[in-house]
Parts: sequence; C-alpha cells; structure tokens
Amino acid sequence: MSEKVLSILGSTGSIGVNALDVAGRFPGRYRIHALAARANIDRLGEQIETHRPAVAVVYDPDAADALRRRRPGGGRTAIRSGMDGLLEVATDPRVDQVVAGMVGAIGLRPAHAAILAGKQVALANKEVLVLAGELMVALARETGSVLLPVDSEHNAIYQCLNGSDGRAVRRILLTGSGGPFRDLPVESLASVTRSQALNHPNWKMGPKITIDSATMMNKGLEVIETRWLFDLPPDRISVLIHRQSIVHSLVEFVDGSVLAQLGLPDMRTPIAYCLAHPERLPLDLPRLDLAQVGRLDFQAVLPERYPCLFLALDALALGGGAPAVLNGANECVVAAYLDDAFPFARIAGILKQVMKSLESALGERNAPSFLRSIASVEDAIAADAWGRAAAKPLIEEARAA
Repeated sequence: MSEKVLSILGSTGSIGVNALDVAGRFPGRYRIHALAARANIDRLGEQIETHRPAVAVVYDPDAADALRRRRPGGGRTAIRSGMDGLLEVATDPRVDQVVAGMVGAIGLRPAHAAILAGKQVALANKEVLVLAGELMVALARETGSVLLPVDSEHNAIYQCLNGSDGRAVRRILLTGSGGPFRDLPVESLASVTRSQALNHPNWKMGPKITIDSATMMNKGLEVIETRWLFDLPPDRISVLIHRQSIVHSLVEFVDGSVLAQLGLPDMRTPIAYCLAHPERLPLDLPRLDLAQVGRLDFQAVLPERYPCLFLALDALALGGGAPAVLNGANECVVAAYLDDAFPFARIAGILKQVMKSLESALGERNAPSFLRSIASVEDAIAADAWGRAAAKPLIEEARAA
C-alpha cells in the first residue's frame, strides 16, 4: 500500500490534533507533508518535532517569525506564513489529501484552492459549504475533487448513503445533543453564565463551536451544509435532539427503511473514515456498548429554546448570500459573547436583527450582487463581511446596555 501524503490545515485545533493522532497510529501508511495553524506556535512546534513535516504554515506573520527563531525539528521544516502559505500547502502536487480543519472563514480560500487542484478534501471547516456550498460542490464535480465530510453528522450520512442514488432518499435526519441547556426552562436562559454555556455535556470542542452547540446554530449551519453536500432540498432535511450523541444521523429511504450510523462521541472515528476512504482503519478505541448506554432518546427542537437554528433555516430559504451573512454575523457575536460582552440570550436577538437588515437590503434595487447570489469566493467573503459589519454596531449597543 502506498503512503498517503497529508496536509493538515488547522493542525493545532481539535480536528487537527485528532487527525494527527489517527495518522500516527499507522506508521508507514501516512506521511505528514504540511501542518498549518493560525497562531498557536507552542503546539505547532511540538507537532513539528513529532511529525517532521516538510512545511509548516502559521497564518499570523509575527507568530511565524517567532516559530522560525525556535527552529523546531532542527530547522528542517520550512516555515511559511499568511494566506499564500495556506494556499501553497493546500495545492502542493505531492499532497494526496487536504484535511480542512481551520475554524472560520479563513479556511475558505485554501479549501477552494484544494478543490480547484482536484484534491481529496477531508472537510471539517463548516464555512466552506455554508458560505459557498453550491459553488464548491459544482467545482468539485468539474475537477474530480472528492469531498469527504469530517463532521460526525455528515460523515454518518455519507456512510449511510454508501453511494445510494439521491432519488432513493426520502429525507435526512440530523441529530444534535441540544447542548448544555436542553433541559433548562426557557425563561432561565437569560441568566446562564459563560462557563455553563461552555460546559458541553457530550463533546470536548473549541469555545466557538461549543457556544454554537448551546444555541444550536451549529445544527442550522449543518442543515445548510447537508443541503449542498447531498443535493437535497431543505424540506427533506430535519433536525432531532438526541441527548446521548450515539446516533450521529439517520437517512430515511423511499421504501421506508431508515439507516443510522452509531458510535461513541469521538471525532477520531469520522476522521479515520475520511483518512482511509474508501477503506476502514482498525482503530483501537473505546467501543460502543449499547447495553451500557441503555436507551436512546429523541425529541423535537423547540423554536423558543433554539431560535438560532431557525434563523439558519430562514437564511437557507432566502438563499444567495444570506447563509454567508449569518455566518459572519454569528462569528462576531459569539466572539463578543466569549469576551463577556452581553448575556447568552442576546446572541439570538442580535442575529435576528442582522437578518432583518439583510431582508431590508435585499428589497433595495441597488443591493450588492453578492447578497443575491454567490458566484465566486470573493462574493462569499464579501457576504460574510457584510454580516460582520451589520453585527458590530449591534454588539456595541448590547455591550453598553
């Protein structure tokens, strides 16, 4: 078996760390050509010492200079910086698969470049499909790029479909844990603390995605991803709360059969599926014991508890640049919330105001074209920036309240 050469973008985050863990369990099967991070040079330096990549990219140029001075790996790893560095390792002809694990809109251009280059892309960066899903999927068809979903929900769907024709699918059921406030009275959401919001009951994730799980914005973004990744209209995609996080998603077929993918909440499983595709790796990880789990619970999502999910569904219905606008606004609002700017319940309120502003803008004759349709990466980035700009004064108003 030939060695598979990897570029791991976002190597210091949870996806990257788990991808390196999986690859490291199979010496000789994977070679790490490149690692990339935003600014965490302490962890990146350790990863260079362990995996000895040919190239490491630090998006922040000052942090890249600091890493060069440390000479990790004996100085044999070339240190690059900025977007140019990310694009270089995403398109390097020696690379077989790009793990797109960077958080935020920063990951859009590198993923686009990898798709243009016809790479196999293990896709964990939500923004790629949220900002420009239709564009990216069409481009992948043209170039022969294979998009392998890393998110546990989309990976589960991918496994359940197993190449099935979309005409055989009646609907897709995405599951979500409901986050830390699934049992809290709705009226109590106004007084929850940041530490409570960051205390996810099932998964260990970064702060931004953990807050998105608490609001269920993450599930709304996943519906948008699902729509493009599996070419299904929104009315055939549903969301269920499943508190155990054992059933990662389900597919209902036209004959009434329902297939589900089950597993413990461990991101190494979907990552391994992507790294080895179309094979499976013999992972030595804790196994699912259904007798110990005992029960699997499902319930409907209440709009009054999770308004952010329904804002995402509204954005998908609006189409064009609306999902990108919402994504950009959400990134700004969550960052401000994590900075203790305002109470948890204000997150949804600010985002609702942004979407109202978008609807007003779309009603104007001279509305920017990128709000009506996403025809390029530049359009996606512009729509995302529009959302950020719309959110900033609302954030300042909430901060001052």
